[in-house]
Amino acid sequence: MLRAALLVLVLAIPWPVAVLAHALDPGYLELSAMDGDRWRVTWRMPDVGGSPMPIAPRLPGNCASDDPPAPRFDGRGWSTAYVATCPGGLAGGEIRVEGLENTRTDTLVRYETRPGKAVTQRLTPGAPGFIVPKDPGRLQVFASYVSLGVTHILEGADHLLFVLALLLLVRDPRRLLLAVTAFTLAHSITLVAATLGWLALPSAPVEVVIALSIVFLAHELALPPERRDPVAERFPALVAFGFGLIHGLGFAGALRDIGLPPDDIPMALLAFNLGVELGQLLFIAAILAVGAAFRRIFVFPRRASAVAAYAIGTIAAFWCIARLDAMFL
Repeated sequence: MLRAALLVLVLAIPWPVAVLAHALDPGYLELSAMDGDRWRVTWRMPDVGGSPMPIAPRLPGNCASDDPPAPRFDGRGWSTAYVATCPGGLAGGEIRVEGLENTRTDTLVRYETRPGKAVTQRLTPGAPGFIVPKDPGRLQVFASYVSLGVTHILEGADHLLFVLALLLLVRDPRRLLLAVTAFTLAHSITLVAATLGWLALPSAPVEVVIALSIVFLAHELALPPERRDPVAERFPALVAFGFGLIHGLGFAGALRDIGLPPDDIPMALLAFNLGVELGQLLFIAAILAVGAAFRRIFVFPRRASAVAAYAIGTIAAFWCIARLDAMFL
């Protein structure tokens, strides 16, 4: 497993640079049903070098609207809003994001077939459009939010790096299982609480603490077992639970950006959380599988764990400094 981790870290070193060089935030398109055949369209594009990413929504052919206002920068992306008239509704028409196929980002589309009946769809460079179904069923809504949960965790480099550090720090299978379960339980609690509005914290300091949680695990991993924090060494599940509460707030921030269908909130919450867990399990399984394969090929030095710890800590410290800097800009 350690060998697999080192391979992952070698591939991960460019992450901090990539965060600065490319827009990693998804685009966002929302169509909110108004009266009659009118929809309020909210369109948000990622920022690329101080300009909007060159992508644009294309609504079904029966929709018409005036030219949208020029987008405004909101600190992270470029947003505009306008009203579109779609006689006969959206069903059966294609919603597409032009230019998405030339990027490396996704776009989340949240549309209402009628007031209060919202569905979320994820568009990718490989699938930049979709046909609006006539009557989205509960199963489709469920599958959509499971997919969004899987995508969010697998694209969340900080959450995955925390799980990777946990895998390296806790070598006993039973204690590792308890720690991963505690992490899952904790972030599920705060995900639900924050999404439903029971708990509210600013996202910027939460992101800083998430990076600090990875720094903490990297520091512990760099130390010999006898010098590690007694709580972290003897009760890793307790540490994982504490930091999992913070990571759950990060997941909730993403889910708030996506939005929840007003008449299917419990189901969408459950589906998104299941998607996050599924993505996390897929990542752990991939690490274990790659580790088993590389044990037959490579021989690593005894201090390999220290190398892994410093690599993880360096990446996390970079994120922490960058996020602190962004807080005070």
